[in-house]
Parts: sequence; structure tokens; C-alpha cells
Amino acid sequence: MMFCLDDGAELLYGPAAPLVPEEGRPEAGVVREEEPATAVFGARPSGSFPDAKTRLFEGRETNQDPQSAVRDPQSVTSTEREAQNGFDRRLLAALLFIVIILFGGFFSYRYFASNSKQIQSIAVMPFVNDSGNSDVEYLSDGMTETLIRTLSQLPNLNVKSRSSVFRYKGRESEAKTIGSELGVQAILNGHVIQRGNQLSLSLELIDPQTENVIWTDRYDRASSDLVSLQNEIASDVSDKLKMKLSGVDQQKVAKSYTSDPEAYRLYLQGRYFWNKRSKSEVDKAIPFFKQAVERDPNFALGYVGLADSDEDRDRPLKKDYIRRALAIDDGLAEAHASLGYQYMLDYDWTASERELKRAMELDPKYARSYAWNGARLMMIGKYDEALASIDRALDLDPTSIGINFYKGVCLGAAGRQDEAIRQLKKLIEMDPTFPWAHSHLSRIYKLSGDYNASVEERAISLELDGQPDMAKGVRDSYAKGGWDALQRYMAEHNPPESFYWGIVTEQNKEEWIAKLQKQAEAGNFWLFLIKTDPSFDVLRDDARFQELVRKFNPPQ
Repeated sequence: MMFCLDDGAELLYGPAAPLVPEEGRPEAGVVREEEPATAVFGARPSGSFPDAKTRLFEGRETNQDPQSAVRDPQSVTSTEREAQNGFDRRLLAALLFIVIILFGGFFSYRYFASNSKQIQSIAVMPFVNDSGNSDVEYLSDGMTETLIRTLSQLPNLNVKSRSSVFRYKGRESEAKTIGSELGVQAILNGHVIQRGNQLSLSLELIDPQTENVIWTDRYDRASSDLVSLQNEIASDVSDKLKMKLSGVDQQKVAKSYTSDPEAYRLYLQGRYFWNKRSKSEVDKAIPFFKQAVERDPNFALGYVGLADSDEDRDRPLKKDYIRRALAIDDGLAEAHASLGYQYMLDYDWTASERELKRAMELDPKYARSYAWNGARLMMIGKYDEALASIDRALDLDPTSIGINFYKGVCLGAAGRQDEAIRQLKKLIEMDPTFPWAHSHLSRIYKLSGDYNASVEERAISLELDGQPDMAKGVRDSYAKGGWDALQRYMAEHNPPESFYWGIVTEQNKEEWIAKLQKQAEAGNFWLFLIKTDPSFDVLRDDARFQELVRKFNPPQ
């Protein structure tokens, strides 16, 4: 601030003065000797106030003591005092201006940087059905699940899984609490209202740390616009998350698996029941999936839904559904994973591994492919690798009931019974209504010789699975005739699982060989347990039993 622009005059001294007065200016190339200091540095206008540096310099030029150059304050003229006060005011104003610039820049940076920063993690909370009609609950759940699936396709975005967010459904939780528990930078809430043919969706994107609203919008559409609405929402949300989408990413966000809104609605209804996971609920899902693919024969996800459902245990039909899906869309990770699972039930380990690895390549975030790969490794006895793959699935979807169940099964198969019991009890705490957890805990209790606990857990599992009469039969048969009576009852009423309960002796050896061979032909998932289950020790020297065991020992 010493000099002003290009004229070289000292700012503190006011207007610029020529370096040498016009009348005293030397001709070009002529150097005058012994010029006064004021001629070199410019004449100072009268009334200006010299600074300490200039006074010191002038003192040296005149061989005076610098202290002697300091004037008595009483001798300062009014003009000089006004100049001094003007300087003070200008200096204060300049300092204030700098402070304003610094603070303004700082807060502008904080504001714009925070609003332009890409959000890298999000929890899409279960949309709330505000329609006042529980029959359209499938719609709010289905729209949530579809958005989770779409956003999960984006490589630089961590989207919490369905199971992680749906445990908050129906609960009042603060955004800050949810954000802390799930470890996300943003939370998306939604409210759905359907009135006749009109659909209204309100969305709100929240910063959980500050609980401030980042973005909000409302969509009013006809129900016939459901498919395009889902694509529009996914595009808007990714934009508000400041996602920089490549061309491929934009295609993923805009991708529709059907253009028929009714087929899509039927599919959502099917998935609504399928996600409940009990046999009785999955049975309700099958007709909806069938109607969906009848409406749109090119609806690949509809075929995957049918393949994932337990329809008459018809393996060839299931594989046919999956092949139809892959013929429509070979890049569908869900279809490759489902096909890998079906090959696993055929005990075709090479084909199963190939399809499951393909699913992982297509969608590294699809947890079920890792879980099923863990099941494959478990069935062939590679327990450490199996647990590693299952744990990878749990990293992606830590609260998944099915994946946590696989971990309990694997621990039990590996002979780690105490850990298996703890894992299954933990699973029951997560979801007391999940029947398979009680069923497998029943098996672990049976192996440990606690038949009373085993029977009770099995009865609970049947009740949860919508089979109260069979649960009563299990309790009654055991109470009246013990384990042998229970075995006879299960053989009569539930043949596929009778081996799961059996006590094999020399007397019933042939009966059990025939029963196990039949289960192998049907592709029973649980048959691999005969490798380590001590209940079958009586059969281990039989060549036919050894052949069954070899199905689970693929060549290296």
C-alpha cells in the first residue's frame, strides 16, 4: 500500500508529484551531480506528513540525529494534523475491508463447497404409505426397493441395503440417529398417496448431521406413469447428490425393465410377499410374478422372481425362467446369481461357480451372489472360504436375515456348534418371526442331544411358517411316543425333511439309503449335511452312501 498504481507516488503523501519539477528536469542523458534528496525521491507537497522511514533517510542526508528530526507535537499544524487523521482513517478502512473480504471468502467457501460436494452415501428410508389403505403397502415398499436397486448401480455411491433400512419401518427415529447408526451423509424420506388413478409422492433429502433439508419435491402423476416416475425420481435424486454420472451410469439410472405399468405393479406385489420369506407368503408371490410376465413376456425381473420362488421344487422350470430372463438381458446380475444357485442344487459345482462369479462381476454390490457363493463353498466343505464369502455379503448387507442365517448354518456344518447357536439366537433377536432360524436351531439342539429344545424350536418354526396343525402334530407325537414317534410323523406329513430328524439304525438302514437317494434326485439343499452329521454314521461304510457323499466332493 506504499505506492499508488503506476505513478510511483507514495500513497501516504497524497497526490502524485513529478520525480523532478518541470523547470529542473535534466535533459536526456545528462546526470546532475549532488542533487538534493527531494529531487531524487520527489518533492513532498506542503502539508504532507512524512513517515519514519523518510525522516530517517532525510536525517542521514543532512547528518542529523534521527531523533532530532522528530517534531514537537505542539508544532504540528492543523493541516498536518488533518492529514494524519485522514491517514489513520484510511488505514482503518483498509484493514476493515481486508477483514470483510477474508470472512466473506471463508463463509462463501464453506457454503458453496458444502453445497457442491458430492454425497457418497445415502439411506433410502421406507416410503410411508399415507393412502390410508394397507392394500397398497406394496407400492410404497416397492418404490423404495426399486430406488435402492437403481442407485446401488452407481459405482461411487454407497446405498444402504433394503434390510438395513426396512428395520426402521414404522419407527419414529431422528435423522441424526439414523445417520449415525447407518453411517450415511444423506437420508431420503418419501410419502406415497394413491387415490384412484392418481399417485402423489413427496420426497425430502436431509443432511443427518445438521438435520437441514437439502432438497424437497413433490410428484403428482397418473398411476399409469409409475414406470417413468421411478426413472425420473432416480435421475433427480442422483442429481441432488451431486453425482457426476458417466454415460454408462446415466443408462443404468434410466433403465426400465418393463414399459407396462401394470406388469410393474404386479411385480412389486410379488416382491412384497416374497420379501416376507415364509413359505406361505412366498406362495402368495408366485401368482403375481406369473401375471407380470404374462402381461409383458419381456419382463426379465419377473422371470427372476418366479425362479426365486419355491414353486413345486421344479428345478428344470426354474432354470427355464432364468434362461428366459438372460435371453432378454444377459447383463442382469440377479439372473446369473439365481442360475448359479440352481446349478448348486443340481450339485453342478463348476457351472454354479461360473454363474455366481459372473453375477459378482456384473454387480459387485449384489450381496446375494456372495451369500450363495458362500453356500456353495459350504456344501463342498470349504468352510473357511465359505465364511469369508458370507462375511463379504454381510459387509454389503449386514442386517440381511437370509445371509445371517447362512452364517449360522455354515458355523454348524463346520462343527462350531456353540458359535452356531449364538449366531442363530442373534438372528432370532433380529427377527423373531423368521422360521428358518428356529428350524435350524432345532437341528443344532438335536445334534447336542437336547431333544426337548429341538422339538419346541421346530414347532415354533412351523407355526411361523403358517402350519399350526403340523406344529401341534410335532409336539403331540413327541409327547406321546418320543423321538421315534416324531420321526414317523414327519415321514408321513413332511417327507422332504424327514431325514433332517431321523435316527438311523441297522434295522432301518435300507429305508434310509432309499430316502437319501430320493432327496438327491430332488436336489435337496440340506443333503450336504450327511457328510458331517453323526446321525448317519451307521451308513458310512455303505458304497451307496459314499456315492451320495461324493456329490459334495468335486474333483480338484
